[in-house]
Amino acid sequence: MAPTTKKAKKNADSINSRLALVMKSGKVTLGYKSTLKTLRSGKAKLVIIAGNTPPLRKSELEYYAMLSKTNVHHFSGNNPYPKSRFNRGVPDPKIRIFDLGRKKANVDEFPLCIHLVSNEYEQLSSEALEAARICANKYMTKTAGKEAFHLRVRAHPYHVVRINKMLSCAGADRLQTGMRGAWGKPNGTVARVNIGQIILSIRTRDTFRPNALEALRRSQYKFPGRQKIIVSKNWGFTPLRREEYMEKKAGGRVLVDGAYVQFLSNHGKLADNVRRFPAAFQEA
Repeated sequence: MAPTTKKAKKNADSINSRLALVMKSGKVTLGYKSTLKTLRSGKAKLVIIAGNTPPLRKSELEYYAMLSKTNVHHFSGNNPYPKSRFNRGVPDPKIRIFDLGRKKANVDEFPLCIHLVSNEYEQLSSEALEAARICANKYMTKTAGKEAFHLRVRAHPYHVVRINKMLSCAGADRLQTGMRGAWGKPNGTVARVNIGQIILSIRTRDTFRPNALEALRRSQYKFPGRQKIIVSKNWGFTPLRREEYMEKKAGGRVLVDGAYVQFLSNHGKLADNVRRFPAAFQEA
């Protein structure tokens, strides 16, 4: 019978060397799921993450992992969970302004439109949306002027995410119950975006095209996942292509309505259409 080899005991050093944690500004940003799974199966109470950082308890490591927005709120999970009378105590989202710049500019003044489009099915926190809004607005204001563009945030953070807070004081293991009753308290709001969904849009003049591209490129770094910058073929924020817009405007079939346009419909009362679009009914 072959002699049985005794398994080595799990300690903090062996777990740490096996997990290869990636640290960023003192918080765990990658690999935290495998970290917690290994920690729960092991007997170690402390984990040394790096030589220049103090040891962390299990509860502290779980708390830092929850603070990592990139991993915790990255994927969309179950059904949407908005703020309602059943879901109270939700903190206000960080982003409160969704339109900035020259919002009341006529639709004819800003023909160019550029979008920042999500390339992943994920969740974007309200903090990330606010940071991207500030970044794009600051660059466009500095380089093109505050009257030379209209920036619109197209994603709205309605989904509420929760946190199961863990104690990090001495003797916390005796007080808390781990994953028993793990339904957390509201911790913030996120916007669920799909692949191909527009996050930010800028309409401006054709001369400021490089400025708008650079503003959206910089705001990309405020979001997790992948995004694409797409130059729209439409006129401003309207659903009409440039050639189609010019053609319908020359024929009097569109009516300027701020940043948008109203269309001549083939239905409804003829008298109302003649009153609203007189140029379309003039004899050649």
